Amino acid sequence: MVGTLIKSHKFRMSPEKQETLLKLSILSLAAILSFATRLFSVLRFESVIHEFDPYFNYRTTKFLAEEGFYNFHNWFDDRAWYPLGRIIGGTIYPGLMVTSAVLYHLAWLVNVTIDIRDVCVFLAPLFSSLTTIVTYLLTKELRDSASGLVAASMIAIVPGYISRSVAGSYDNEGIAIFCMLLTYYMWIKAVKTGTIFWSTLAALAYFYMVSSWGGYVFLINLIPLHVLTLMATGRFSHRIYVAYSTLYCVGTILSMQISFVGFQPVQSSEHMLALGVFGLCQLHSFVDYLRSHMSKKDFEVLFSAVLIATASISAIVGGALTLTGKISPWTGRFYSLLDPSYAKNHIPIIASVSEHQPTSWSSFYFDLQILVFLFPAGLYFCFSKLSDANIFLILYGVTSIYFAGVMVRLMLVLAPVMCILSGIAVSAMLVTYMKQVDSTKNVDKKTRKFESNFIMKSEIATMFVGVMCFMLLSYTFHCTWVTSEAYSSPSIVLSARSQDGSRIIFDDFREAYYWLRMNTPEDSKVMSWWDYGYQITAMANRTILVDNNTWNNTHISRVGQAMASTEDRAYEIMRELDVDYVLVIFGGLTGYSSDDINKFLWMVRIGGSTERGSHIKEYDYYSSSAEFRVDKEGSPALLNCLMYKMCYYRFGQVYTEGGKPPGFDRVRNAEIGNKDFELDVLEEAFTSEHWLVRIYKVKDLRNRGV
Repeated sequence: MVGTLIKSHKFRMSPEKQETLLKLSILSLAAILSFATRLFSVLRFESVIHEFDPYFNYRTTKFLAEEGFYNFHNWFDDRAWYPLGRIIGGTIYPGLMVTSAVLYHLAWLVNVTIDIRDVCVFLAPLFSSLTTIVTYLLTKELRDSASGLVAASMIAIVPGYISRSVAGSYDNEGIAIFCMLLTYYMWIKAVKTGTIFWSTLAALAYFYMVSSWGGYVFLINLIPLHVLTLMATGRFSHRIYVAYSTLYCVGTILSMQISFVGFQPVQSSEHMLALGVFGLCQLHSFVDYLRSHMSKKDFEVLFSAVLIATASISAIVGGALTLTGKISPWTGRFYSLLDPSYAKNHIPIIASVSEHQPTSWSSFYFDLQILVFLFPAGLYFCFSKLSDANIFLILYGVTSIYFAGVMVRLMLVLAPVMCILSGIAVSAMLVTYMKQVDSTKNVDKKTRKFESNFIMKSEIATMFVGVMCFMLLSYTFHCTWVTSEAYSSPSIVLSARSQDGSRIIFDDFREAYYWLRMNTPEDSKVMSWWDYGYQITAMANRTILVDNNTWNNTHISRVGQAMASTEDRAYEIMRELDVDYVLVIFGGLTGYSSDDINKFLWMVRIGGSTERGSHIKEYDYYSSSAEFRVDKEGSPALLNCLMYKMCYYRFGQVYTEGGKPPGFDRVRNAEIGNKDFELDVLEEAFTSEHWLVRIYKVKDLRNRGV
């Protein structure tokens, strides 16, 4: 329709201008579509923040908007990690908060009186539109504008990216993917032109990426890998030298201005590839200079000596710096990317996060659909026409698909390159086969007599175009369905379907947090598992012991020890930590599977991972048949621990399903084994409507002589 309108007599312009206007129209529609598809949660629910981390981001953004950057950067948060506290400015990537605060103040500057909460809710959809545009620009540089339009349309609705960019998903990844693709676009421009201008822009985009997300480590390793590959294939040139040297020098200096990053770019092992490639660039250029001024024989002798000397000095200096601690070793998260079993065996706090689990094959299809099958075709077209830019795209695709397979969270990094390569594949194949379809209109009967297979070529081309259109249509329906069913319901407000098909809303979380805010002293300390720390601080405004930052494994372990211990031993830990209230999440009544009983074994593992919790053994919480059971066959250690009692207190008298005995757990599909018990050191303070959230008050110490 847009193309027909542009080509009508009302628009008298050259074919080139018509084509440009048509491309701009399609790109604009893709950007609008990208924004619109991410508003399901606002249409189905009220404007709320999703998940856990976004509540911390919202709380800090609100503080920044109200108090200014200086106070924000020096903010000591005494509501978190009691009694340790947290220095906010030095422990976060501030890009997300600064971006929101800038947009908020700009809106007020032009008399648009928007609330900072609304800016946070709609920031991710806004940046998804910008991501659509930068995907087009990047793909256009890598291939052509037609491929760019297809890639932009795909990334506008791909579930793998929508999962972190719907309205209310106020997390770092919401703007980080835009920053990453923008950096790649600037890098490709720098590689093609070899100018300091584009290289500096790439460094600025990289700085924005560093300020936004810790995933910048992937970026600063991928670009040096690209340069190293160009060296190995004999494609290194002055353009590459200027581009990388400028990017590395300017980008590294800028990145070190982020307090949370500091001197890591020159001290941590994750950044050593970038530093090493920078040194190789200097050596390569120096060798090229010597080659042009020396005879071949003399050059070979000198080159061998320089190579041996450089390798020896690098090994000695690198080893000495590593042994003395000047170069820090790889972090646990980085090791877990190289060895998926590392976190489970050595750092259970990392392995306990669902986003850090390996990705199943069904997840790939669920989040990417036909892109999984178009991805190899896109790689084929890149290999068929190798260039500096295509080599980068191949490296990006191969490395990202490996990391996405190791960790579910990194599906977000894979989705853009999947769209780019699929866009290249779809565009290239449609251009090839559409020519065969169009040729039937211009071929006369004489030509058909000489070409015996003409009819077959036309039919095959028509069938292929039809199949491709069907696949793209199914991709559209799949993305819409996944967005509606899986990524549009905020975790803070749950929903389910009743037998008659009507929707049931479970608002227990906000109900419980509101009760905490209104019915407990302002200086109360709340103990819960770390998953809910950010939400309690942001919504209940109460002090918590641990939260989603998970920076102190020992402190989290202490909470896990309390949850896994008997009441008496847990009471000692709670008095030690000045705990006033304990909050647990229980889904046995409603069938909510992400409750604390299902997370309990991770509390046991983390609780027993430190010296003070060495007495807690995981096998003590399994039945005699080595099963984790909550019924009568469950282990005594489990049936008498604090977590079990807090979740199942008074539950033994509740009927949950018809035909089932009282105390039937709908998640574990079992009748609980310990029903008739009373709490000695705790008293029930609040239980939400559907029993999803239960809050207990810690009793005071008994008076002497009583």
